Amino acid sequence: MSELIKRINLRDWREELRQTRTKDFTRQAAIFGLLAAAAIGAGVFLINGQITHQNARNSLLNNEIRAIDRKIKEIEELERVKANLLARMRIIEELQASRSQTVHFFDEIVATLPEGVHLTNIKQQGKATTINGIAESNGRVSTYLKNLDASDWFSNPRLVVIKTSETDAGRGRLAEFTVQVTNVIKGAEQDDDDTGADS
Repeated sequence: MSELIKRINLRDWREELRQTRTKDFTRQAAIFGLLAAAAIGAGVFLINGQITHQNARNSLLNNEIRAIDRKIKEIEELERVKANLLARMRIIEELQASRSQTVHFFDEIVATLPEGVHLTNIKQQGKATTINGIAESNGRVSTYLKNLDASDWFSNPRLVVIKTSETDAGRGRLAEFTVQVTNVIKGAEQDDDDTGADS
């Protein structure tokens, strides 16, 4: 009989089962919570590590960009200095070439002047020269234009105006004229020829 009493359990088995399940659920929830916290912590640690690594890379890139910007500014400054030096060299070359040009200009003005033609004014502006003069006849002006055209130092002679008037003494007619001509710069032409020969 006592054996039978021992086998009979008077406690509510459903309550025990519920408590056991609650304990198991609480234990599992705690384990899952710990695992989730550990995973979140590891993820945060990894993300922080990646952010730190990326910040270090960004800092390195910014330093390199600043160094390159400084070099670019130095190069731009050198380019400006180079352009200034080249401009000065061109001016010096032009001045050296023009020293002899003036002599040749006036020498050729005299050499092309035919008899019976007198010049009253010469105005030079850049490569263009305007010549005013008086000739004993229109034919002398024509000869002067041919001489200018045949000259190596002048090109494109053009008669702008010619005006014929009687002389004061009544001995003939005079032709007042204005001629425009282009100066040929020999140094520049020789440079162009040399460049053409090299190419």
